[in-house]
Amino acid sequence: MENRGYACNTKVGSAMDVDHCQQKEEEEEQEDPFLKFVDYARSELLSLEGDRNKDDDGSDGLGWSWIVSRILKTCIAYSSGVTPAILLSELSQAWSEQRWVGAPKKPLELINHLKKNHRRTKLPNTVTIDSIYAKNFLSLNSVLEAVIIDAFVLPGTNIHMLTLGDYWSSNIIDVYLHRRFYDLTGLQNGILKRGREIFLTGCYLRTATGGSGHPRLLPTEYLVILLDENQDDDAMLLGAQFCSDPFSSISLDAVNRGASYSLYARIEKIESSEIHRKFETLQRKQITLVDGDGVKLKFFLWGEQILLANLFRVGSMLALDKPYVNISVDCDTETSEDLCLEYGSETQLYLVPYIQHEEQVCVTLTPNRRHGSRPLGSFNSSQDLKFSQVSLPRDSQGTIDFSNYPFRSFVVDLRIKMTGISLYGAVTDIIKEENNQQTVFSLRIADTSGEIWTKLHFARFWSLGRVSFGHTVYISGLTCTMSKQKCLEVLWFENDIGASFINLSCLPALINSSCLHKLSRLTDIFYQTSYAQLLSYNF
Repeated sequence: MENRGYACNTKVGSAMDVDHCQQKEEEEEQEDPFLKFVDYARSELLSLEGDRNKDDDGSDGLGWSWIVSRILKTCIAYSSGVTPAILLSELSQAWSEQRWVGAPKKPLELINHLKKNHRRTKLPNTVTIDSIYAKNFLSLNSVLEAVIIDAFVLPGTNIHMLTLGDYWSSNIIDVYLHRRFYDLTGLQNGILKRGREIFLTGCYLRTATGGSGHPRLLPTEYLVILLDENQDDDAMLLGAQFCSDPFSSISLDAVNRGASYSLYARIEKIESSEIHRKFETLQRKQITLVDGDGVKLKFFLWGEQILLANLFRVGSMLALDKPYVNISVDCDTETSEDLCLEYGSETQLYLVPYIQHEEQVCVTLTPNRRHGSRPLGSFNSSQDLKFSQVSLPRDSQGTIDFSNYPFRSFVVDLRIKMTGISLYGAVTDIIKEENNQQTVFSLRIADTSGEIWTKLHFARFWSLGRVSFGHTVYISGLTCTMSKQKCLEVLWFENDIGASFINLSCLPALINSSCLHKLSRLTDIFYQTSYAQLLSYNF
């Protein structure tokens, strides 16, 4: 289906008049800020998805009406106004969740592959992603031992996101990446990438709102990247960046001149302490590190930073990039130059976890013990619904569901046996059907291709005071049928699945969001009124 030009409401007129009408209306349509943002958002989502998710016939399956509905749903949730970043973030999350429908039940192949080499025991405060969804809660001292499933940038923004899974959950969750880690996601090193294991703590849970379908984790700066010395890339990183600076080479004078260090040491001891000051008591974690030469140095965590200690275990190897070097009065005689390390604003932490090797013994099962594993939920790839421009669901009566049609539907496109239709246009007439037990209104909707009457069946009394002539409305869930008079009729029922009626002209968020509307000058009102009279004039 294609967008056919605007049909002027003139009975007689020259070809030039018709062409002028078509050109003028097309220009006005192109200038509609809301529709321009819909097209922009769609292109951003498609660029995020890439060609790999397109259907065989070249269609992407990203429905135009779906995008409009999500944008308006977000506007209702954020009545004070929205920005392109908010809208694109919500659209990206909703689309990502829709693509994962059914997939969380399936064991992720990436995690299953990594699980073969997973020999660590859980850290004391570890929680699973499944438990976060079950409780809809996450405490600050909880630890997530996660695997990066995907790393991406929210379309239209510079906000970096990570999609995380873990070894014990069937669900996944997104986290906003803290800006101190943005340099680790670029092409230059790309350490935070698919398949990388990370520990994180100090997370706040952003629960689902009116515009969001699932919870997300807010940014946390308490994140540690796991390295594997058996992997060539990680071994090269450790050897090239962290093994050249022993503790004995640290000089406070060099630090004051702008020098920075990358250090690698074993965690020997983790201790808690308190520092009492005049008006406060400050919590502190003291971590004793030992480098390859046997030199010891203290690594201090202060205040909220002590959450990082939840990610450490005695015996693990810790790599510190650009730690803050300071003088400590608490250092003993074994330390180097009475210096200590702290977690500074530029510090990055990498961890080679300590794995306790245990001897395997064979145990004979008692007669009453049953063994075996319960299979995880299966996933049928055919359940992943795919839609395209030419392949849409059809029922036994031949009715076609257009709710996932990739492009906008216009009045001129409407045909009998079409359902799930969405219309975006202006109200040109309103009629209340008096001789009906239900609350039924007939609205004449006009878009750039023509006009049509839509019969709206409301489940309860609905006030027409919110809709007036000239208001822009969006209606989804429409069905096209043939009336008794053999004319095309468009019906809408409020309780039908996917049915919505939104008056954009009375939506506060639209008025407060500069990306979705444009300001009109007073001088334009006269021209628009005169032009409307010209279109309705009967020659």
